[in-house]
Amino acid sequence: MIPVFLRAGPITIYSFGVMAAAALVAACYVAYRLLRTRGVSFEFAYELLFVAGLGGFAGARLYYLVQHWADVKGDLLHNVFSGSGFTWYGGLLGGFVCVALWSRLRHVPLGLMANAAGPAVAIGYAIGRIGCLLSGDGDYGSPTKSFLGIAFPHGTVPTPPGVKVWPTPPMETITMLVVCWLLYRMAQRPQPGWYVWGWFMVLAGAERFLIEFIRRNPVVFLGLRTTQWESLASVAIGVAIILGTRHRETIEASFEAARKASLRAHV
Repeated sequence: MIPVFLRAGPITIYSFGVMAAAALVAACYVAYRLLRTRGVSFEFAYELLFVAGLGGFAGARLYYLVQHWADVKGDLLHNVFSGSGFTWYGGLLGGFVCVALWSRLRHVPLGLMANAAGPAVAIGYAIGRIGCLLSGDGDYGSPTKSFLGIAFPHGTVPTPPGVKVWPTPPMETITMLVVCWLLYRMAQRPQPGWYVWGWFMVLAGAERFLIEFIRRNPVVFLGLRTTQWESLASVAIGVAIILGTRHRETIEASFEAARKASLRAHV
């Protein structure tokens, strides 16, 4: 494992931070490639990079602090600025809220942005999990005797001596790369607003629900973990979005009509 990439005097560059930055750049690039064919400006991609990063990291940390309040309240300031302690659904919610607000401010249809965000968030998640693998931050699975098992003796959260665990981070990376590919191909075609995002919520929720069976998180209710209940909610919302958007006009058509109306208004 490589928790630290580089130390130069007082400066320490952590592998998790490097991969988180790479995930953000990759996500914004994927979104830009999809949005540019719909007439969205190049500058908007740079703006997304900032607002998505700000909202994503803030949301991930805030959600973590709320979930682990009993453990962090004794030294809240340290935990707020610590280099570890992030949650997937918190980052997703925080990033999406900021992107949605910025898209509205910049007059980019939210449904169009949501469709591009589906594959973008999927690849960001896939790359982010590489950071979890390199840092050994505790997101690995439960102990196993399988030949797939990996030990993290020098991780940020080390495994006990001689104990191997399920390598859930690379499993999730592979799965979400496939999800990204499927959603990207879907988003390249004209779709109703939010349709691709609905599929993202279904596929990402299903992936997280299944992987949690070999993760270390505690069971909370009816044999399921907190994240599994969140995943089921994600799938349910995704299905509702898909069913609710199937018969709508494609977002590209409505965006183009609005753009033409704006041009006529300024003639």
